[in-house]
Amino acid sequence: MLEMPEFPELASTAESTAETAAVPTERPARRPSLWRHADFMKIWSAATVSLMGSAVSQIAIPFIAAFVLRSSPLEVALLGAVQMAPFIMFALPAGAWLDRVRRRPVLIAGDFGRGLALLTIPVAYVAGVLTIWQLFAVAFVTGFLTVLFDVADQSYLPVLIDREDLVQGNAKLSLSQSSAQIVGPGFGGGLVGLVGAPFAVIADAVSFFVSGGLISLIRKHEPTPERKLAADGSHTSLRQEISEGLRFVLGNRHLRMIAAATATSNLGSSIAYAIFPIFVYVELGLRPELIGLAMGLGSVGLLLGAAVASPMTRRFGLGPMIVGALLIDGPGLVLVALLPREAFVAGALLLASEFIIGLSAVLYNVNQVSFRQAITPLEMQGRMNATMRFLVWGIMPVGFLAGGLLASFLPLRTTILIGAAIGSSAFLWVLASPVRSLREIPTPTSVEATSD
Repeated sequence: MLEMPEFPELASTAESTAETAAVPTERPARRPSLWRHADFMKIWSAATVSLMGSAVSQIAIPFIAAFVLRSSPLEVALLGAVQMAPFIMFALPAGAWLDRVRRRPVLIAGDFGRGLALLTIPVAYVAGVLTIWQLFAVAFVTGFLTVLFDVADQSYLPVLIDREDLVQGNAKLSLSQSSAQIVGPGFGGGLVGLVGAPFAVIADAVSFFVSGGLISLIRKHEPTPERKLAADGSHTSLRQEISEGLRFVLGNRHLRMIAAATATSNLGSSIAYAIFPIFVYVELGLRPELIGLAMGLGSVGLLLGAAVASPMTRRFGLGPMIVGALLIDGPGLVLVALLPREAFVAGALLLASEFIIGLSAVLYNVNQVSFRQAITPLEMQGRMNATMRFLVWGIMPVGFLAGGLLASFLPLRTTILIGAAIGSSAFLWVLASPVRSLREIPTPTSVEATSD
């Protein structure tokens, strides 16, 4: 559900960033609005444009695989697995490397690289040589660049703004995600119907170029991180720094259980959505315009979540909100398995599913991502985020592959229900951990005592 890539983003809405959460300890009564922070507005605008374009590919890429190329359920599932494979292969070294370098150039290169990779799809289609193998290649390249971009992105925000503004910054970034998820799928579905799925991908490619250009305009100086020294005065190796990141996350009971819960949710949703394009476009015969419209309208749950997350967290506490958000996610996946052939009913159920999943994702990510950022020292941000990505996104290729294999022997509905059952159990990890007792975002010092 919760830490999702650029495409295909059908496995719920993403940790792609967090939103509002509990008020940090000793936070001033009123902080200046980040709407007046010139450099933050550039990265916010970049995120808005990029996410809007990615919402188009959310509809277009799976449609190309399932309907244009007539790929098998296993091939469609493998498309998601191939895109997520870089998170197993590269996330940990990427995090250690990104703690050594400036993050802004990595963000710019990641955007431009993904835009170029996506442009090869319409070019190959026009040339009559587009195959599922090229989609695999594009998925792998964009997945690799997304590893670098996402780890750098979450690690860059604490450099760009003050710690006291992290919740406000994540809240405003959530507006980008919410707007993209509401407008993007409907626009993407309409664009697929109007110009065809291969050409609709051009919109996503252009959005990456615009995003990279906006980030290049950021003027705040970002110092190059100092290399860590070992006890004997020598530079630590990449392997040592990766180990430090793993120990930091796995040695903290809060982070460890949050990682386990998120990974379980992502495993279930990956199984369910691995064959979603085959299920809706081929078995049910639904149109991409309908799917896009339903997903877009259902994503109003994101806006509701962004609006109520902060007051609800103040009212109920950080930990209870993390547990509760995961608890409501499972029923949303179950609704996907109930979609009928009748277009109106299918659209209504998919809308309800997206509403529940979007609401859950925002309430969860707004709290757990801000919590993670706040308790992690700046010099550890890259490795912490990379380790979390490795654990919670690295499980997704397994889920996609499992979904494709299950669908080869079981009905598609049964496969989706199996995924929903696994995802519904995710809340048990945080319910049985110290996370449930958190009331507000603590300081790094106060959390050290909870490490094993």
